[in-house]
Amino acid sequence: MMASETAGDPITGLKWTHRTTQKIAQELQRLGIRVSRNTVGRLLKKVGYSLRVNHKKLSRRCRRSERDAQFRKIRRLRRVFLRRGDPVIAIDTKKKELVGRFKNPGAAWNREAVLVNDHDFRSMAEGIAVPYGIYDVGANRGFVCVGTSYDTPEFAADSMALWWRSEGQHRYRGALRLLVLADGGGGNGFRCRAWKLGVQEKLCDRYGLSVLVCHYPPGASKWNPADHRLFSEISKNWAGRPLDSYETLLKYIRTTKTRTGLRVRAVLRPKRYRKGIPVPEAKMKCVRLRRHPCMPEWSYTIRPREM
Repeated sequence: MMASETAGDPITGLKWTHRTTQKIAQELQRLGIRVSRNTVGRLLKKVGYSLRVNHKKLSRRCRRSERDAQFRKIRRLRRVFLRRGDPVIAIDTKKKELVGRFKNPGAAWNREAVLVNDHDFRSMAEGIAVPYGIYDVGANRGFVCVGTSYDTPEFAADSMALWWRSEGQHRYRGALRLLVLADGGGGNGFRCRAWKLGVQEKLCDRYGLSVLVCHYPPGASKWNPADHRLFSEISKNWAGRPLDSYETLLKYIRTTKTRTGLRVRAVLRPKRYRKGIPVPEAKMKCVRLRRHPCMPEWSYTIRPREM
């Protein structure tokens, strides 16, 4: 009932919902569960929800009606795809991590404090890690590609293609369409031409998939399930522990589990990606992209091209 009404912080693990305790209690009563709103409040605290105050941080880059319409669309499409057994994935890039003996936020149960470098200089790092997460909403499974260079559209498309090749096509045999929930910016931003071209070439054409992409509105990335259902659990698993090598970082991602059944795979992607590669207009014209009538900037479908 709360699955599509939940947002969260991927770093602290806090969760919240825009439903009031009274509305949740009424919904439960319709299901035959008699409970008061005060009891609902106590139960929400037990499962990790928190009361939050307003923060003046949202910019006026889109109208409220547009945001609401896009959220309704995402919620409806999630239900339709999951009901039919089609794959729904949420994608996002976690913040870059310095690999080495650097302080990691949080605390861990150790006999003694772990000694780390007194400064977080990039020059002191073994390298940099760029975790690109793919969260399978229906299966409650995570797949993380750890890059070593930049968060680029090519890296995002490669990560999705690797997930489909190694997991998706086996878990969803015979599937012809895929719903992708993404933030509005970054390597998979809604304005990014190279991202659309990468999806066309590496997913649609190669595997015969129709990929329906829905972007969350600007300023609404915390509603992305990859944030509060995947990355938040990874952050809690390695809290207070220095990521002194790529193998250590991969180990903490792979051992991330929850009591609700989350399991995570992780692979290292050492390929060097280049930033700012232009996409010629001629190539974009060959992308088989159809924008949806409702919220066309944030919602579109890319179909396989006839070979």
